[in-house]
Amino acid sequence: DFCLSRGLGDVYKRQPLHVSRVIEIGAGTGRLTLELVARCDHLIAIEPVAPLRERLRRKLPVAAANVLIVSGFFDALPAPDRSAELVVACSALTPEPSNGGDRGLAEMERVCARGGMVAIVWPNHPEWLTRQGYRYLSFPGPMTMDFATPAEAVEMAQIFYPQAVAEIQARGERQVPYEVLGINPPRDLAYRIIS
Repeated sequence: DFCLSRGLGDVYKRQPLHVSRVIEIGAGTGRLTLELVARCDHLIAIEPVAPLRERLRRKLPVAAANVLIVSGFFDALPAPDRSAELVVACSALTPEPSNGGDRGLAEMERVCARGGMVAIVWPNHPEWLTRQGYRYLSFPGPMTMDFATPAEAVEMAQIFYPQAVAEIQARGERQVPYEVLGINPPRDLAYRIIS
């Protein structure tokens, strides 16, 4: 059974309703972690960057005693074989060895229990994952990156999406379609059940 809601939450919420153990790789500041906490008995949030781990600790509710935040990366996950029913990463895994690559994918599969799921939310290269036997899902509909103000949208685009600055300025809106930014919107998911 899977939970499926509408909109942006479609991608983040398409996971088992409740499992005993979850491992999240590349937890960052917790955009997915916060969704996972209530859906498991134990969660290991793996994040290589110390300041992001600290922000995640501050973000978690006091009641999140079931979360262990640890340092680690895709190439050597700090977890035993077959130790979680759900192993998930959100936009961190790519085919490049420096961002996990084949070894990282193999590590995710190693720590996933038989019958469990490895899921990559917002995959950067879905074609690579489908070649590896993953099922790819995409949820239709318009999606935007929302900024506080139109000025903030321009300011952030100047740093991260310089090719989109002119169009963002011309639009004059705080909501910018992902297509304008030239990046894949967070509407998709690749997953595999481990046998």
